[in-house]
Amino acid sequence: MQLARVDRSIVPATIELPREYNAALEFIDANLARGRAEKVAFIDAAGHYTYRELAERVNRAGNALRALGASPETRVLMCMLDGIDFPAVFWGAIKAGCVPIPINTLLTPNDYAHLLRDSRAGIAVVSEALLDRFAPALADQPHIEQVVVAGNEAHASDAHHLAPSAAGAGSSGRPEAAAATGTADHFRLADLLAAASPRLDAAPTTCDDIAFWLYTSGSTGTPKGSMHLHRDLITTAEHYGVATLGIREDDLVYSAAKLFFAYGLGNGMTFPFYVGATTVVLAGRPTPDAVTTLLREHRPTIFYGVPTLYGAMLAQPPGRPGDGSPRLRLAVSAGEALPAEIGAAWEERFGAPILDGLGSTEMLHIFLSNRAGDVRYGTSGKAVPGYRLKVVTETGEPAAPGEIGELWVSGDSSAAAYWNQREKSLATFHGPWTRTGDKYVVDEEGYYHYRGRTDDMLKVGGQWVSPFEVESALLGHEAVLEAAVVAAEDEQGLVKPKAFVVPREGVEPDAELAVALQEFVKDRLAPFKYPRWIEFANDLPKTATGKIQRFKLRR
Repeated sequence: MQLARVDRSIVPATIELPREYNAALEFIDANLARGRAEKVAFIDAAGHYTYRELAERVNRAGNALRALGASPETRVLMCMLDGIDFPAVFWGAIKAGCVPIPINTLLTPNDYAHLLRDSRAGIAVVSEALLDRFAPALADQPHIEQVVVAGNEAHASDAHHLAPSAAGAGSSGRPEAAAATGTADHFRLADLLAAASPRLDAAPTTCDDIAFWLYTSGSTGTPKGSMHLHRDLITTAEHYGVATLGIREDDLVYSAAKLFFAYGLGNGMTFPFYVGATTVVLAGRPTPDAVTTLLREHRPTIFYGVPTLYGAMLAQPPGRPGDGSPRLRLAVSAGEALPAEIGAAWEERFGAPILDGLGSTEMLHIFLSNRAGDVRYGTSGKAVPGYRLKVVTETGEPAAPGEIGELWVSGDSSAAAYWNQREKSLATFHGPWTRTGDKYVVDEEGYYHYRGRTDDMLKVGGQWVSPFEVESALLGHEAVLEAAVVAAEDEQGLVKPKAFVVPREGVEPDAELAVALQEFVKDRLAPFKYPRWIEFANDLPKTATGKIQRFKLRR
């Protein structure tokens, strides 16, 4: 099976893909052929892993999935924290011809139950720390056959010296489930890897086969599985990672955005593995203190964050020893628009510019971006090489410079479709063009200025929030008669949910009730979705048909 051929003598570079193509060979095995076997590829809390060790783990993971009964196109749901197990399972599944589906680790049991049922995954791999929250979702699931638990150090084999044999299978030839620490009927990933062979022939996939899914909430708030092809990964790595970001083999990168995000997947795996760079990850929450510590200790050269995190880090007292990485040459921002003030303040304090850009799960990564030497804070920059953009009015006509319109994008990394969502696929994917749902203005110099969403969705800390979902949670409280949620900006210009609540008759609206409602929502939804402000009202503005006029509340 061949690798892609890339011609960088022209811009954008042309990528010629053979018909028979498996992306895992491009991003994992190719590093061994290029002499990087003993170079450090990945760093987590447990240790450092060379490209040789990473490749062996990938092969073992692929063989382990096959031993569990996975066949070509078997879907493997991944609810996993950032660590060496993540790339092992993701690329191992792809190499074995399976379809990995990384999902958000911050969701609720009800969310996980829906994703299991919707994806029809046959295998789920879950980090030990997430199992208590994930386990209730396994009840009454018609498709899941095997559950694998990752990350229990008490049962883990040595990080660098896994057993070389493929022994340990049961009498049926398949591995037997562990019965430890309350996980009877579940398998231990460490045991499966230790028992699996470190050699694996890549499945005979094509460049147009589905390689993996990523779920996005999209404009309606309903999770949709974006189905991505083997060809999509090298497209983003070449056009954004190399041509725009300029990532190099000697880079060490850290992404605060987790690997299950489209943004984090490119940051922390696709781009560094494509050029043979090194990735460092943090399994826990990327709090300002945790990120500052990582920057100080590991000294990355490229840092990927979101505006909320950049703002929080700037809010820390300046001038502390080891405030950041002395080797940092670039920072990247996506997920929501970066306020110009935050970008300028970051560059002044940390000495590295932030390349703000726009990407989406549907397009896999950033397709509109600022770039080194051409940073215009307050704008999203210009089109990434290899992508075409157009801004159209509500009538479908091209928007004039300075005129607001909806942004459409065309590029080879576009998802094939949404899984089992024909109407939504047709509404988003139009031949080579993908509707982003974002409103933009292009100035006379060709720079793109973000103006908001086409619909009422909110993006908080880089993650979509559906107003309807938050409103429904609020309405579950006995004190709430009506509720409406809109976007509001905090003192740094970052978007957060704000709720307008009409209390039931006889209920006293006060600060204590507001806090109670916030806690009520936190208990029912992912934490980032709760309303940061609650304003009580006697009534809500509505249309003649009873629909809430959110645009009036936003004013």
